[in-house]
Amino acid sequence: MYYTYMLRCEDNSIYTGITTDIERRMKEHFEKDKKCAKYTLRHTAKKLECAWCSENRVLASKLEYAIKQLPKSEKEELIQKHNLNKISAIEEENYTLYQK
Repeated sequence: MYYTYMLRCEDNSIYTGITTDIERRMKEHFEKDKKCAKYTLRHTAKKLECAWCSENRVLASKLEYAIKQLPKSEKEELIQKHNLNKISAIEEENYTLYQK
């Protein structure tokens, strides 16, 4: 199982990434562990906004790439509505919303 996730940072920016272990990865980001992303070292992560599960790395990477191409206004809408159908390159049935 792979997860594609979106984090809110203290400067209100949004970081998007993928992982196989969402709990471990969030701990790395929030604690600024040596394995956290360079981005979240400089832009302190404060909240997991949303995440989607997919069955393999290819699907997770495809969603990550598509989200990163969106303007911030569309990322904010995606966070609010969790609706992937506006991303044309993505087949929504390949993803399920992660619920902690």
